[in-house]
Amino acid sequence: MKTKLFSTQFIFVVSLIILAVVSRLLPHLPNFTPLAAIALFGGALIPRKSLAYLVPLVVLLISDIIIGLHVTMIAVYACLIFTVALGTWVRKNMNTVNVMAMTLVSSVVFYLVTNFAVWMTGMVGYPMNLGGLVDSYIAAIPFFRWELLGNLFYVTVFFGSYALVKSRTKLFA
Repeated sequence: MKTKLFSTQFIFVVSLIILAVVSRLLPHLPNFTPLAAIALFGGALIPRKSLAYLVPLVVLLISDIIIGLHVTMIAVYACLIFTVALGTWVRKNMNTVNVMAMTLVSSVVFYLVTNFAVWMTGMVGYPMNLGGLVDSYIAAIPFFRWELLGNLFYVTVFFGSYALVKSRTKLFA
């Protein structure tokens, strides 16, 4: 069965993603952003797989252009692509436990990959050895806490809003 590209569900999901990106432009706690939630939600609910990857990447790029480009963008975008892939798995295995588990997986991967990238650039001044890498990870724990809390918050808002609208209306039939 072929799905209509610009269905009500597609418009709803993309609207939530755009609102989330706008929220990146507002003042927020460090790393308390909707990045992972955008990717997981888009991967799980945008019907066409190519758009599931493209929409979060494009809206992230737009907000990055506004906020400012940085040297670790490749690591951030790679993590975002990984999280969309997790979302496409969630699409076939949709339940609360899987959504929360993939939120945790994406948070840990993002923490590990992006902090490794920060250490590799030398921009924070840690020595380029194992001790410097460990120090970098330890120093980033407070940011990881906010990232994890933000991911859990936004994933709950996105998937919860979708489930609520779906259960109370016939918009996504």
